[in-house]
Amino acid sequence: MYPFQYHRPANLAEATALLGKLGEGKALAGGQTLIAAMKLRLAQPSDLVDLGGIAELSGIRADGDAIVIGALTRHADVAASAEVGKRIPALARLAGSIGDRQVRAAGTLGGSIANNDPAADYPAGVLGLGATVVTSRRSIAADDFFSGLYETALEPGELIKSVSFPVPQRAGYAKFANPASRFALIGVFVCQEKSGAVRVAVTGGGNGVFRSAELEKALAASFTPAAAAAVKLSADGFSGDLHASPEYRAHLVSVMAGRAVAAALG
Repeated sequence: MYPFQYHRPANLAEATALLGKLGEGKALAGGQTLIAAMKLRLAQPSDLVDLGGIAELSGIRADGDAIVIGALTRHADVAASAEVGKRIPALARLAGSIGDRQVRAAGTLGGSIANNDPAADYPAGVLGLGATVVTSRRSIAADDFFSGLYETALEPGELIKSVSFPVPQRAGYAKFANPASRFALIGVFVCQEKSGAVRVAVTGGGNGVFRSAELEKALAASFTPAAAAAVKLSADGFSGDLHASPEYRAHLVSVMAGRAVAAALG
């Protein structure tokens, strides 16, 4: 690990001020990715700005027809939340499927979506539910937030404060997990909004999370596992590695979508 300076601001204003003047500084949330990268010398920030002491960035609350989750809220807390479990049970199940118990006890919602790992679970939940990411500067719709492999719409020094998840009519999540890392070889989040519109978000398939227009069209016509399973996707654009070929991943999308719909239907 390369040497660095450590900072622990007491509030959001102090954190954003620090990041604004530290050109090579990085914000530290749960540290599940950044610390590992630093240990392997794949990352070399000059400074770490530890957000762990900022109470205003944690917590779960109902806000009208939405659930607002603070950026520093741990995966384990989302999974165990009675409010999330009652109003968006698919999101609670998603959080409970991330990594192992140690990862869920340390990892955070904001850290996960800011990192935007192409096989992470939370980006599928955020995009699938059509959530809004609230930052220290603005509000960003999920469709505009994820921009590519480990890339988001966040600007230098901009911090995620919370994510507002609209409560859907019903939703479900299913993933085919790597047995070692628990990252998704393919994960599919399906959502039927209260208006009846359908959103389908896919993670693990390639260059970051994306929506599937083919599945959305099929499920808008018939919100059933059979309708999802009948969709055959092209392997073009899907990633391939030692775990799964592009063709296998494309096939898994329809399979996982069917399981997600079945979960949504209870």
